[in-house]
Amino acid sequence: MPELPEVEVVRRGLAAHVVGRTITRATFLGSRVARRHLPGPADLAARLADVVVRSAERRGKYLWLVVQGPHTDPEALVVHLGMSGQLLVEDHAAPAERHLHASFDLGEPVEGDPVPHEPLGPDQLRFVDQRTFGGVFLADLVPDPCGAAGRPHRAWGVPRTITHIAPDPLEAAYDQGEVVRRLTARHTGIKRALLDQGLVSGIGNIYADEALWRARVHGEREAASLSRPALRRVLDAAAEVMADALEQGGTSFDALYVDVNGDSGWFERSLDAYGREGQPCHRCGAPIRRESFMNRSSFSCPRCQPRPRRRR
Repeated sequence: MPELPEVEVVRRGLAAHVVGRTITRATFLGSRVARRHLPGPADLAARLADVVVRSAERRGKYLWLVVQGPHTDPEALVVHLGMSGQLLVEDHAAPAERHLHASFDLGEPVEGDPVPHEPLGPDQLRFVDQRTFGGVFLADLVPDPCGAAGRPHRAWGVPRTITHIAPDPLEAAYDQGEVVRRLTARHTGIKRALLDQGLVSGIGNIYADEALWRARVHGEREAASLSRPALRRVLDAAAEVMADALEQGGTSFDALYVDVNGDSGWFERSLDAYGREGQPCHRCGAPIRRESFMNRSSFSCPRCQPRPRRRR
């Protein structure tokens, strides 16, 4: 599943090409792509006719468009990219992709739209998904529960379906001090804690390994055993590595992770730990090791990130 940088790259593309425009028609090929919209694809297509895209939003790995019809309140068109979902902005005359599941015809920008569209660009947004794990659905927008205690609120709110998702390290509502406080009570490995989207969102397997490498902490270290400065160092490293990846368009190991123009990211070339089994550590030269983790793999440096001693 794409992690925060990859989803943010897509969101920025949508903000540039889709926000401020009208969806004149939505077409769904089959029912699987709309399976999370319980009334079905026909209802979803009808409700998306002539809506204006007001904003493109993201929290962690979750992406949605704020859409509003002529006589309706704003709603969230939530896009779940799954393992291989892509959102592409193309001309409607372009050949249909083999795994095209949904298309949204885009009209002219609405009058008074503050977002510049010069030139207007392609006129169709397409959802392509090779493995069909992703999909789209409409959800109510509710006040952001993470905007409490003096933290910034999102103007449009958040989809009701993701109110349990915590803020990510790159958004205004993120409270690192609160995350550190909760980590000090977690008697589980720090990597497992970083992947808990209810604690801090957006961090997946790739960037957890990269953050832990930068912080010189092994993923099996119990979160509660780490000092508060060490926990802050891990969280700072997570924010830094995802910001670095974002500057390079994210990490693309294959042709599945692309932006709205179909271009891949380049951060794979800058990875220090993930996927580098047997290659020398960029810091000390020791060969990077791979270990099994939750039916996946973890990568770390045996010298810079020693394993914790196992309790008897």
